Amino acid sequence: MNNNLYIENFIKDFSSNCKLVQKKSFRKNQTITTYIQKRNQIYILINGEADLVRYDLNGNKSIIEHFTKNDIFGEAFYIITTNNELSVEARKNCELLFFTYENINQKCKHNCKFHQTLTENFSNLILNKVMDLNTRIEILTKRSIREKLRGYFNILSTRNLSQTFSIPFSLTDLADYLSVDRSAMMRELKLLKDEGFIKKNGNKITLLYK
Repeated sequence: MNNNLYIENFIKDFSSNCKLVQKKSFRKNQTITTYIQKRNQIYILINGEADLVRYDLNGNKSIIEHFTKNDIFGEAFYIITTNNELSVEARKNCELLFFTYENINQKCKHNCKFHQTLTENFSNLILNKVMDLNTRIEILTKRSIREKLRGYFNILSTRNLSQTFSIPFSLTDLADYLSVDRSAMMRELKLLKDEGFIKKNGNKITLLYK
């Protein structure tokens, strides 16, 4: 996700005196937040990786979104009818900034640089969030496992500006993310490799069809 916040450049200016923005850390596999009620919470991921996940009544997990550095998430972006099904889990150790939607346009008493920059650029964050959600919808609307895999690989290739890229998931989690059966996905990956569409080495993929 590309945005205009460049958190790494101005995070040093974040003042602990700013009561409107908090900094939090989570260890790998910890639950960062659950979308149980409409609290309008918003998180910006400074470091680490996290997943937005849903568990069904049988305990089966679906990965709804995958978050990396500078991504934005929170129940403020989801309608209340889905909140009780979703949670965000840390895939790696994570460091985040946390605030509520109502605080964005609320004037900071200390006029800190972080809060000023956040206010000025929040519309860009929202735009990028919409683009990410549209990408997710595009993948899920593919009819076959092969179409989903190729569509996702094309997206990763474009984001990395390279024919070669790493999948940010285990194969089990990739199947959850694509909402497909893992065994069927593994067969399709083998076919794509055998038919010369891709090269695969661990979680590293090289596209041969672009």
